[in-house]
Amino acid sequence: MKITQIVTTVVGTPWRELTFVEVETDDGRVGVGEVRMVNKTETLLAAIQELAERYVIGTDPFDVERIAWGVLWKEYGRAGEVAQSALAAIDIACWDLIGQACGQPIWRLLGGKFRDVVPAYANGWYQGDRDPAAIAELAQTVVARGYRGLKLDPFGAASADLSTSELDRSVRIVEAVRDAIGDDVQIMIEMHGRFRSATATRAAAALDHLAPTWLEEPVPPGNIHGLRNVRRSTRLPIATGERIHELEELAPLLEEGLVDTLQVDLTHFGGFTGLRRVASWASAYNVPLAPHNVCGPVGTAANVHFGIATPNFQILEHFNDFADSWVLDLVDAPLSVDPATGGFAAPTRPGLGVRLDRERAAEHPSNGATFNLFAVGWEKREGTPLTAGLGSN
Repeated sequence: MKITQIVTTVVGTPWRELTFVEVETDDGRVGVGEVRMVNKTETLLAAIQELAERYVIGTDPFDVERIAWGVLWKEYGRAGEVAQSALAAIDIACWDLIGQACGQPIWRLLGGKFRDVVPAYANGWYQGDRDPAAIAELAQTVVARGYRGLKLDPFGAASADLSTSELDRSVRIVEAVRDAIGDDVQIMIEMHGRFRSATATRAAAALDHLAPTWLEEPVPPGNIHGLRNVRRSTRLPIATGERIHELEELAPLLEEGLVDTLQVDLTHFGGFTGLRRVASWASAYNVPLAPHNVCGPVGTAANVHFGIATPNFQILEHFNDFADSWVLDLVDAPLSVDPATGGFAAPTRPGLGVRLDRERAAEHPSNGATFNLFAVGWEKREGTPLTAGLGSN
């Protein structure tokens, strides 16, 4: 079995573009992968084409380590977000082909079934105004669908600092959510790396009584000194890692005990092949993974397979029930959260178990939408459409 062609398809939504990669082989099989690239879709497409010509076309899809070595080492330049995302989409599709060839779901090939259900938490649900009562009502609809956890960023368009009145408003939002859903549902607080350490520390103290499951990215990902300051100042768990793209970046987080939950994104870290390395290293420090996941149904399926097989897997982020729920129609058999368990059951079909519907995808072409977390009203996920010079694939 040799790879003969790679086909990319971009689906546009108001606030994100989903890039699907189909890897075709000489025996007629097609494997599929997916990446949600942050605001650089055309750059990603160029990287996929360039890297595929050098390291993928003509290769056996079983040789995932060889493909990864080419992208990460033979290229010589350090692999960042773009290269690791391109590699991830290809790697996921290769594992899909491996599963199809073996007649097994991917999780069986990653180590078998460690758990029956991958727990999930909801994101993308708080699309109303920044009003405590309104957001609390939305939170109740999330719990009614069976979710045992939900995440929100209550801080508006804050950057670096936060006024006393805005901090108070943010706390009142989380208090209203806690009152509405009770103490048995997890609340994750997203900070999106907005703050300098002193501001993040103030926010952590103000939220302590609400017992959030974690504070996510309290400072920008490269600010290790600031993260140390936050760690020393709060007893609340800290989650981070979605913007990490190289193993070396994990060293201070793990070795200094700066992270309680690692959120490295499977689709921005070389796919299954890359994230397996992360999970193994993190397990030595007793740190679980809760991968960042802003993908549609293909990337979500990949994460579920990974979660079924990985012992130190904590919980999976999920957007597609609340933000652009129509993206589930882009595949033939999308995975869904079971209201009875609040999670995803183990897939049973070979490979990823999902096939892309190109005709459905063509109904939502690339629109150049971008997403600005520092714009007022970003939480409504209306995006910033760009109409000049961006076509679909």
